[in-house]
Amino acid sequence: MYNLNMEFTKSLIKGKLIKRYKRFFVDVKIDKEVVTAHCPNTGSMKGLLKEGNEVYLLKHDDPKRKLKYGLEIIKAHKNLVGVNTHMANKIVNHGLKNNLIKELKESKSIKPEVFFNKETRFDFLIERNKQKTFIEVKNVTLVRNKKTAEFPDAITSRGSKHLITLIDAIKKGYKSYLIFLVQIQNMENFKIASDIDGEYYKNYLTAKKAGVNFLAYRCNISSKEIFIEKKLKIIDE
Repeated sequence: MYNLNMEFTKSLIKGKLIKRYKRFFVDVKIDKEVVTAHCPNTGSMKGLLKEGNEVYLLKHDDPKRKLKYGLEIIKAHKNLVGVNTHMANKIVNHGLKNNLIKELKESKSIKPEVFFNKETRFDFLIERNKQKTFIEVKNVTLVRNKKTAEFPDAITSRGSKHLITLIDAIKKGYKSYLIFLVQIQNMENFKIASDIDGEYYKNYLTAKKAGVNFLAYRCNISSKEIFIEKKLKIIDE
């Protein structure tokens, strides 16, 4: 699907969105044919699902797959948006290994999916300057203002739990980072969508005060590849 340089291993197929339904399915028109593709995003996908939006699908060769196509990118508000949430950690892993995240350059021993306690597993545990650091990644696809990406796009109690647990990690001697991975072209800023989830915003401010480090990075997105491109300014309301 992707190679080690975060390039798509096959050319994406362009189509037009008809509809998304049952969370995991999208109907797409390719030329004159209508196909059903897998939607690898369980979020609300707020603002992305307008009928007629340009979409990009990846065709899978695996004969065991029920659906031959997977949704990768939607064009909304004139920007390409990477909607495959399964790719977020792979993009960040590539960024860590290639020093694309300047605050976490020269990271040693990058371990994915590490349990902090019985209930919570963070996306990465890294070692840097002999300091162990937990990293949680949030995939960002919401844009309501031309240049500002936002998270979350729906109420996220799981997201709030992660914030509280990142504070616990600091108390136990770890450093804590949360990376908002903005898979939207042309964004310059990032903010918490406090009107969508006020509790998450409150927990974000508490975590920030407690020493959790927050970063927002934008991806370079095309039908050929997706990789971390630029740090964004985080706006606190």
